[in-house]
Amino acid sequence: MTYTAESIEVLKGLEPVRHLPGMYTRTDSPLHIVQEIIDNAADEALAGFCKRLAVTVYRDGSVAVTDDGRGIPVEIHPAEGVPTVEVVFTRLHAGGKFNKGDGASAYRFSGGLHGVGVSVTNALSLRLEVEITRDGGRHRIVFSGGEVVEPLARIADTPKKASSTTVRAWPDAKFFDTTEIPLPGLERLLRSKAVLLPGLEVVLSVETAEGTRTQRWQYEQGMAQYLAQQLEGEPVAPVFAAENYARADDENFPPDAGAAWALCWTAEGGAARESYVNLIPTPAGGTHEAGLRQAALEAVRSFAEHHALLPKGVKLAAEDVFSRMSFVLATRMLDPSFQGQTKERLNSRDALALVARMARDPLELWLTEHPEGAKKIAELAIRAAQARTRAGQKVEKKKQSGVAILPGKLSDCQSEDLSRNELFLVEGDSAGGSAKSGRDKETQAILPLRGKVLNTWEVEPGSLFANREVHDIAVALGMDPHAPEASDAVLANLRYGKVVIMTDADVDGSHIRVLLCTLFYRHFPRLVAAGHLYFAQPPLYRLDVPGQGKNRPPRKIYALDEAEREATLDKLRLEKVKPEAVSISRFKGLGEMNPEQLWETTMCPDTRRLMRVRLPQAAVAGPVMNMLMGKNEAAGRRVWMEKNGALVGAEA
Repeated sequence: MTYTAESIEVLKGLEPVRHLPGMYTRTDSPLHIVQEIIDNAADEALAGFCKRLAVTVYRDGSVAVTDDGRGIPVEIHPAEGVPTVEVVFTRLHAGGKFNKGDGASAYRFSGGLHGVGVSVTNALSLRLEVEITRDGGRHRIVFSGGEVVEPLARIADTPKKASSTTVRAWPDAKFFDTTEIPLPGLERLLRSKAVLLPGLEVVLSVETAEGTRTQRWQYEQGMAQYLAQQLEGEPVAPVFAAENYARADDENFPPDAGAAWALCWTAEGGAARESYVNLIPTPAGGTHEAGLRQAALEAVRSFAEHHALLPKGVKLAAEDVFSRMSFVLATRMLDPSFQGQTKERLNSRDALALVARMARDPLELWLTEHPEGAKKIAELAIRAAQARTRAGQKVEKKKQSGVAILPGKLSDCQSEDLSRNELFLVEGDSAGGSAKSGRDKETQAILPLRGKVLNTWEVEPGSLFANREVHDIAVALGMDPHAPEASDAVLANLRYGKVVIMTDADVDGSHIRVLLCTLFYRHFPRLVAAGHLYFAQPPLYRLDVPGQGKNRPPRKIYALDEAEREATLDKLRLEKVKPEAVSISRFKGLGEMNPEQLWETTMCPDTRRLMRVRLPQAAVAGPVMNMLMGKNEAAGRRVWMEKNGALVGAEA
């Protein structure tokens, strides 16, 4: 087979979406591509121009979304030379939500900056019709398979002030497991828009054989009214609803960025929790929920300490306060970064600090103003902390059979809860020093490693402890070497729920990681099989982005590798940031990071990226590991590297 220039295919327009739809949307059902239309209408409401949003599900499988917002512009786009509505529906990375630094932006706060949106809906629809009312006329354009089949035309005159947009789409069955819209999911989505936009009327009409079924949502009191309806148990204190946004003179956050929330604690029943970012639901949570958790912990802990409610020896943790808390959280921020195109989890590191700062003071003030309810909330948290401590003590009693003394260079954690404790195996004393200063002393332990660990592939278990580094790792873990067929009893004295290998993002770091993996795979296989072993993923680059006017302060963005660095630069170009204005620095190693940087990028549970190590099949991995790590396998390694070296380099 020849490999020439003709072999390279360039996908243009919406072809990438139709070629690989799973990269842009969920393919189990068309709900997400319908959500893209709904989100655009909701953004009009968020901007203050829409009072009613109506969705109709027709019997033929199509869905129509109508809003009384400003209407998509229909004039010729100055750069593209075609009607603007055509640009919106046929170009990836086109929309009115990129220029958020401009205070006059059409969508200063919106559901994201992926830039695909309704163009993906168009690409994956058999047919898509758009009717727009604005500027005294009704306009219509029709697409099929992402292409224009009926050009934009003015079909009627309307009152000058009338404005609306209606989009009707027929999802293409070849891209989805089913074209049937899951109505429960659609109802939850629409209800959430009504919850987060008090006063907005949201209507869902579903055509059936018996007629049309209609539902309507409108919450004048917003989140507080909605959360009260969702609670299963009796609240121990009233629902606390508030909002807090950054002022124009805020040095840390753009004006109007912040959060609105409704909180409540119950002694019984399941917790009701929902979170959103610029009206986009985030069912998988993310950094904004982590910020709320931090604010709740700090406020409740402060109240409990001020009123001397904490028993001796009890220290509140985030899960103690959070476990019985129900909430609805709506975060408003510029340029949210989501995990994947479906936007189910927020990854923006700024969101943690934003929500934590905006929510803490109002919550602390509310607790002070409601002392009886606040004491009941604190009592719930204290009982949870005491139960956690008792569980940790039970685990500690099992550890007393060993007489080994913990290594002196180990900076151990304070917690006795196996599920929370983490051991970081850190390359070098310099990085170890930063890690010790930046860590959470409550749950994170640091064990610095000097130099490269011994290759233990052919070392007998009885001789392992002759090596000081291996001895210290085993003693810190509380485990003895064992065979793959050993029972889970060998994990009985394990002292940490996560063992994290944290090395530099260079060749030497990769070598140390391989040697440690060899040690765990060969001599501690049950640790790996139980899912306790992880790789830390420190960033290789830091991008310093200058401020853009009063509304966008300077930013620091971290990139894992070259590909993520280039993707970040591409995104910044869309934000009108000149590449030459961005200062890019490359970390030579973990030791170059100060404690705050190392915590934020690599160690903080809410912002870091960990990779879990899985145990491969022994029949496959055994021969490969022997070839790679065996002392007498140099010839086999050379043949393997000549055959597969280019492949490994490309994947790296």
